[in-house]
Amino acid sequence: MKQLSFETLIAVFEELYGATLFWTLVAVAAIITLGYLYVLVRDRAMSMRRFLWAQLSMPFGAVAAVLFVQQMTHSDFRDLGGPIDWLVILGVALLGAGGTAILVYTLQSLARTSPIVIRRRNSL
Repeated sequence: MKQLSFETLIAVFEELYGATLFWTLVAVAAIITLGYLYVLVRDRAMSMRRFLWAQLSMPFGAVAAVLFVQQMTHSDFRDLGGPIDWLVILGVALLGAGGTAILVYTLQSLARTSPIVIRRRNSL
């Protein structure tokens, strides 16, 4: 393999996870992203309280992502060899943490029944 192409990455991920699981993960990620964009447009601002809870969930998402990849590849931490293996695990953890933060923020915002509207009364 002299060049790394998008098609090569798709083939590697399909081989690693299986085509069904891989495309299911892609679809779920797309749905969560669309939900996040919907929430941002609907609310027109980010809630710092929800953002804090989303950030607090990030370590759990990082650990879950690493354990998921370890389970799917049928490998163990003892199998990690060189620095590239550790960089890949770090990348998986970062993506898991970010994805979990987006998921938690989106679920919190969608669980809210109606937008909070703060109105000021004009006193004349």
